[in-house]
Amino acid sequence: MEEKLSELKGRLERLERWLDIPGLEGRIAALEREMSQPGFWSDPGMAQAKVRELEGAKERLSGYGRLREALEELEVLWQLAEEEGDEATLAEVEARLERLGQELERVRVQTLLSGPYDRNDCFLALNAGAGGTDAQDWTEMLLRMYTRFCERQGFKVRLVDETPGEEAGLKSATLEVKGPYAYGILKGETGVHRLVRISPFDAAHRRHTSFASVTVTPQVPEEDVDIAEEDIKVEAFRAGGPGGQHMQKNETAVRVTHIPTGLVVVCQNERSQHQNKLTALRILRARLRALMEKERAKRLEELRGKLSEIEWGHQIRSYVLQPYQLVKDHRTGVEVGNVQAVLDGELWPFIWAYLEGEKGDGEGNP
Repeated sequence: MEEKLSELKGRLERLERWLDIPGLEGRIAALEREMSQPGFWSDPGMAQAKVRELEGAKERLSGYGRLREALEELEVLWQLAEEEGDEATLAEVEARLERLGQELERVRVQTLLSGPYDRNDCFLALNAGAGGTDAQDWTEMLLRMYTRFCERQGFKVRLVDETPGEEAGLKSATLEVKGPYAYGILKGETGVHRLVRISPFDAAHRRHTSFASVTVTPQVPEEDVDIAEEDIKVEAFRAGGPGGQHMQKNETAVRVTHIPTGLVVVCQNERSQHQNKLTALRILRARLRALMEKERAKRLEELRGKLSEIEWGHQIRSYVLQPYQLVKDHRTGVEVGNVQAVLDGELWPFIWAYLEGEKGDGEGNP
């Protein structure tokens, strides 16, 4: 018990250093002063960004405060129970320590996720790449994997669009994920995912390599990304695939093209054309924001003299089913031998490593 208390205390101290409590309190005070100034809302986009930053900072500070108070209370309770030999209270302290450890992990996630859109809901889009029917089957496997992961986190998951494969699987699919820090947790999944296995679609039972891309984009407020009516082309068509008679008899599906960038969003899973258009515009807004961030990052990389490879040949993670079983993240080096557990949604080893690497691995890493 004493060892557990000491270990939790050490983790909390690392979290305190990482958060920089005095600096965090100073930033909260500065933001509150700024928000009280006349004209703060004259730039709605900037104002909303400041509000989100303040909410995130307060959430991290209050989370740390709750942890510190709870740990101090448990230390006192443990000392009293030890002195009196109270086994029931000692068991209660042990159970509460376990819960406190889980709460510390939750606050740690919030600490690592301090980007402007990390707290937002998101869209997760999947697209089959090279590999034909195998790639389309792989895309459906990834859809199942991400759906299971999100449901385990208590996120609300909704399939907003899908295009079935010709023989099996999916050519593409888009999930809407709603929940605290959905974008921040999932953003590192963006990239190309590679599958190596004996193909169930090959009569000769040869080993095949398939690819699928994952793109995670944050849902953003309308004022963050302004889409002019003249910049979009909206087309209605009859929905294909499953969806019932209502969808099949009417032109409910919508294709929205953003003329300046050429981005195209198709949505056909809602029951009406109007609902499909609204969802398509939300997805388009998220992709435009992601495009803006990508171009900004590219300019920074050009200034630093480096460019990232983002083509199909540059996979972020490989899932090998034959001749051996291993999932390896090529960015962080994390390897997991239980491939089925990963495909069932156990993604935290990869997500933690990505988030910690994104923040840097200094001594204060929580």
